[in-house]
Amino acid sequence: MAERIKAEEMLAEVENAIMAIAVTGQSYRIGSRQLTRADLKTLYEMKTDLMAQVAAQNSSRLFDDTYVALFDRR
Repeated sequence: MAERIKAEEMLAEVENAIMAIAVTGQSYRIGSRQLTRADLKTLYEMKTDLMAQVAAQNSSRLFDDTYVALFDRR
């Protein structure tokens, strides 16, 4: 249970970091100091991995990563 909470919390933090980059940019400067945030590609890789961990812990393991598409019209 503790691992599940940890993965979910980390996923939320990664999503916050991605949003921060999307809103304010990869780096910024205040006076003579400059801050560069984490690499966006790395954050997306972490997000994908954490989403898989959370899904694996929440699923029954039967038909993992299976999707159903419904097409009403052609």
